[in-house]
Amino acid sequence: AVKIDPNYRNGPVVHVNDASRAVGVASSLMSAERRQAYAAEVRAEYAKISAAHFRAQADKKRLRLADARANAVKIDFAKTPPKRPAFLGVRSFDAYDLAELAEYIDWTPFFQTWELTGRFPAILDDPKVGEAARSLYADARKMLDRIVKEKWFTARAAIGFWPANADGDDIAVYADEARGRKIATFHTLRQQLEKREGRFNAALSDFIAPRASGVPDYIGAFVVTAGIGEDIIADRFKNANDDYSSILCKALADRLAEAFAERMHARVRREFWGYAPDETLSPEDLILEKYAGIRPAPGYPAQPDHTEKKTLFALLDAEKTAGVKLTESFAMWPGSSVSGLYFASPESFYFGVGKIERDQVEDYAARKSMTPAEVERWLAPILNYIPAQDRQAQDRAVKEAMPAQSPARATPANDAAPEEIGSHPPGCTCAVHLAWRKKKVGAG
Repeated sequence: AVKIDPNYRNGPVVHVNDASRAVGVASSLMSAERRQAYAAEVRAEYAKISAAHFRAQADKKRLRLADARANAVKIDFAKTPPKRPAFLGVRSFDAYDLAELAEYIDWTPFFQTWELTGRFPAILDDPKVGEAARSLYADARKMLDRIVKEKWFTARAAIGFWPANADGDDIAVYADEARGRKIATFHTLRQQLEKREGRFNAALSDFIAPRASGVPDYIGAFVVTAGIGEDIIADRFKNANDDYSSILCKALADRLAEAFAERMHARVRREFWGYAPDETLSPEDLILEKYAGIRPAPGYPAQPDHTEKKTLFALLDAEKTAGVKLTESFAMWPGSSVSGLYFASPESFYFGVGKIERDQVEDYAARKSMTPAEVERWLAPILNYIPAQDRQAQDRAVKEAMPAQSPARATPANDAAPEEIGSHPPGCTCAVHLAWRKKKVGAG
């Protein structure tokens, strides 16, 4: 309703979140008598949803980037100097023990993959889905035992540590302790939502000591995979017309990859970085993130930009050291892989950047040597405005699709729309209308 419908005007857009409704929806869309009226109903409903979305966004006040930076997370790095990792550079791990990783599996997301909602192990006794969950879990454990015993998958990893310091919202990575030669820069994004007193507008760079502080700090990176060989096994099941086992195999590979990321982070805290050598947390404690430091991943809430993986993979030489490569769209292959950064500060925390404004997009583009349009493409889900090129394209598409009407015969859309969009259909959700509704809400 908010993202897809306004950008697709060649036909109806319908979201069905319940498979039981799919047949009825498909029948309505295929019916010559019903299709037009049904599409109009859906579009009108989506117009209400998008209007409500913009009202909610208008109620959330956002700061100028300069003001958000002034409210950055404050950490006294001199008071608790960052610990130097046990080694600098890259270390790789081949054929990691799958049995060890299996102990760190978080089963709750596994059930969510199968649309069974509930926390493990309580879900096994759930009055509604418990029977299905128990059956699925039994099948999963049986297959997991075979995966481990017969070594269906190969688990590989690469981790690395480097001297680093923050430079504004960026993190400079250096070749050695002299910190004279910069070998990479991680670009971070900052929250712009106005916070109540005592709450900060965070960016990941806040968790690294600024260069101006004179405090030497470090950053880590990792890529892990449990998916080498997964496609061969999954295809074997699929070719035998056993789709269930094929999907189960892939789901378990994903869980092992996440378990690998969890296990490696634990070893980083205790051994390889060693800032928590006495940590004794159970797998359940790890799932609840009861540890110091964080491991955010590009493409996730704290750093929504997938293009930052390019820097991470280059530093680790990940294709060579871990057997994982990036696609043109910055997805990882094998798919059952996890990558991210390591931050050791005990005051670091996970957060979501949320929606950002045009001033941050322009600043971010300049820092990354990209055009604002390129950045808008990669950060489209978190933009708090409609990019200019999208607005122009939407307006052109609507004008081409709609027959010309005289002002006297024009039917105003959404009650009191201005004259230039009066010829659009009622409930129209083109970019022009969305921007107008947002302006109208703000004026109210």
